[in-house]
Amino acid sequence: MEIKTIKNILKKALKCNNIHIDNNGKYFKIFVISDIFIKLNRIQREQIVYQPLKLYIKNNDIHAISVYTYTLKEWEIKKNTHLKKQ
Repeated sequence: MEIKTIKNILKKALKCNNIHIDNNGKYFKIFVISDIFIKLNRIQREQIVYQPLKLYIKNNDIHAISVYTYTLKEWEIKKNTHLKKQ
């Protein structure tokens, strides 16, 4: 599955400010930045991102993903660390 397709799926399903995706074959690192994550714990945040991708994971279109979720404020602090690793 292409990065562009995953971004479109997530953009349709979530109210997010930004999505960054890196991939290595069928393994994707997905960064979703949105204030919808305010007051949610890590598991709740990940569930929100996984939900629209469940069918693609089940069908093995997406083999493996790592999800990183941030509010806008959290992303301002963390973005340089994550983007340098990519």
